[in-house]
Amino acid sequence: NGSSASVTMFVSPQPVEATDDAFWDQFWADTATSVQDVFALVPAAEIRAVREESPSNLATLCYKAVEKLVQGAESGCHTEKERQIVLNCCRLLTRILPYIFEDPDWRGFFWSTVPGAGRGGGDEDDENARPLAESLLLAVADLLFCPDFTVQSHRRSTVDTAEDIHSIDSCEYIWEAGVGFAHSPQPNYIHDLNRTELLKLLLTCFSEAMYLPPSSDSSNANPWVQFFCSTENRHALPLFTSLLNVVCAYDPVGYGIPYNHLLFSDYREPLVEEAAQVLIVTLDYDSSTSSSPSVDGTTTGTAMDDVDPPGPDNLFVNYLSRIHREEDFQFILKGVARLLSNPLVQTYLPNSAKKIQFHQELLVLFWKLCDFNKKFLFFVLKSSDVLDILVPILYFLNDARADQSRVGLMHIGVFILLLLSGERNFGVRLNKPYSVRVPMDIPVFTGTHADLLIIVFHKIITSGHQRLQPLFDCLLTIVVNVSPYLKSLSMVAANKLLHLLEAFSTTWFLFSAVQNHHLVFFLLEVFNNIIQYQFDGNSNLVYAVIRKRNVFHQLANLPTDSQSIQKGLQRKKKTPEPISRTNSQDGASMEGSRPAAPAEPGTLKTSLVATPGIDKLTEKSQVSEDGTMRSLEPESSQPPPEGNQPSAVSDGEAWSGEASHPRRDRRRLSSASSSGQWTPTPDWVMSWKSKLPLQTIMRLLQVLVPQVEKICIDKGLTDESEILKFLQHGTLVGLLPVPHPILIRKYQANSGTAMWFRTYMWGVIYLRNVDPPIWYDTDVKLFEIQRV
Repeated sequence: NGSSASVTMFVSPQPVEATDDAFWDQFWADTATSVQDVFALVPAAEIRAVREESPSNLATLCYKAVEKLVQGAESGCHTEKERQIVLNCCRLLTRILPYIFEDPDWRGFFWSTVPGAGRGGGDEDDENARPLAESLLLAVADLLFCPDFTVQSHRRSTVDTAEDIHSIDSCEYIWEAGVGFAHSPQPNYIHDLNRTELLKLLLTCFSEAMYLPPSSDSSNANPWVQFFCSTENRHALPLFTSLLNVVCAYDPVGYGIPYNHLLFSDYREPLVEEAAQVLIVTLDYDSSTSSSPSVDGTTTGTAMDDVDPPGPDNLFVNYLSRIHREEDFQFILKGVARLLSNPLVQTYLPNSAKKIQFHQELLVLFWKLCDFNKKFLFFVLKSSDVLDILVPILYFLNDARADQSRVGLMHIGVFILLLLSGERNFGVRLNKPYSVRVPMDIPVFTGTHADLLIIVFHKIITSGHQRLQPLFDCLLTIVVNVSPYLKSLSMVAANKLLHLLEAFSTTWFLFSAVQNHHLVFFLLEVFNNIIQYQFDGNSNLVYAVIRKRNVFHQLANLPTDSQSIQKGLQRKKKTPEPISRTNSQDGASMEGSRPAAPAEPGTLKTSLVATPGIDKLTEKSQVSEDGTMRSLEPESSQPPPEGNQPSAVSDGEAWSGEASHPRRDRRRLSSASSSGQWTPTPDWVMSWKSKLPLQTIMRLLQVLVPQVEKICIDKGLTDESEILKFLQHGTLVGLLPVPHPILIRKYQANSGTAMWFRTYMWGVIYLRNVDPPIWYDTDVKLFEIQRV
């Protein structure tokens, strides 16, 4: 085999002339190699050796390989031989690029022009020579729309009228019907395989981001992505559309016939995965720094037209933010929902459909759609279709809650729900009865999607692993945001909320970390919203509050003297469990469900930067009578529950929890003890105790408890159904304090989450690309690779 022989010669310290074609051609002339062969034939140690010992040979090899791709793009790859050369160069560059990126001295190499190389030494046209990176990216873009190589040729006859690659309008060659394109080309698995190899190379080019440490400076955009998504790339629109349509049109079930995937090998799936990964990387864009009107959804006009202001320079982000046709939104939403639900279908019809593995990429894509295109977000919430996204997310959250290697999946699921919960329609949609019976490891209940959400959140908080603690604020914020709209909670969900209040209001929990009392404030806000705005249908919750009235009285009488504080903290030492898991009356789990399992020991995971605190992640809005929202500027909003104390996390410490310092994770319940040892003082307890919003609940108890007790005595009742019947017909009109305005905490874009998404997304891509293992064992800096 020529290739294997040439690799060792490759390390020869003597520079080989760029003009020595006989030498260089043996790298790509071989006929039947696969990308896996190239990885086997070109070991990491050899690439590093050439990089150190014969750098000019490595430079020439890269240059020549790019030159071959450019030639292929120019000629249109009409012969089998040319196509083979293009694919082999593609594989070779995919293999070598990570080793260029890991060495800071080489990182600029692709952005330099190669003077006189391959031009017979003449340097007159060096002025307009392109950097190697640009030539490479433009060649890949051309090759992705190359008739008979990656797209169907539109010409009937052959070579004599071969399509001129420069004259074709690639918009006529979009890969799949969907957004902006109605024609679905005949599937061709050879084209799919070729596209997949080119996209793999593209993803590898973009992966330079993995070799730079995380930074909060959003200005350092990825130069590869920046160029590829700019107007320099004449295929930007058709390629964006092709990637989006290929992902959203994919049906892993196998053309609607169950078990069909067992008969046919699916050539589309690798392409769909690659397309999803390339798409989310091109959309890595910090929207908090952009003032573009097209991203915040306030513009009108027809989508992807010239009426809108120019918007972001990144054309992929720009196109995404300007999609606006209802049928396009419907196509995208149906596609994403179908693919996210795929693992759930597996559980009740095992093996009926091919199980897809790229749900994390899909969640990132869905996030980007909602974040960059507000019209899409409103479309999602306009009908109960949003529940087709909600149920799979709750399924993933519940399934991953005990698995340390999937903490990133937990975060993105919660972020998406936080974003959705900022819109009134989401809360309203949750009232739809939940009838889908996906087997989940949660108690059986009859109720709505709101009940499902609360029960799953309770399960995460009480039986998830320790690293999820930074998410508790987020989980409860979501419940607060939807609470004013919940018409009728089931008894199971009502008990879960009270169990959380009970757990969070123990003295040791309240006194053991500076921000723990926030959780109690959130829960009280939930009860107040439901009592004030949805009292009529919520007799189950009112009954649960009456039964657990002790918890509220204990909070109202929370001791604030030093001795009691110390005593409360002593209890903590005896109870290391973060939250009591007893007395939550869990009952039997759903039939057919498996308990959430921890990661297998040795599972690889990538570290994540921590996420900003809830106060940075959201901004408060007040809902007016007519349902419109008014943003509350920090000055006008109520002071934080701490009074004049510094807010829960200082700026430097805003990165709570899951940081890339494993040692810090041992600080079980006090993720914000920034100044070393924090101790609670009577003044501190007083500062927030006096603000506990207990008036509404105390008034409710004052009115209803004597009435309920009287019924029990009069009728000798111990039966809850009679009491519930009484509560259903009771009313508190005129007896409660004036309803407080509804406060919604809406997600706001910030550079902290932008950086979190970057590390999460690249971590997923790193771990998912194992065949071939493109980045494995290279010196990545964006995250650490850890074993569970």
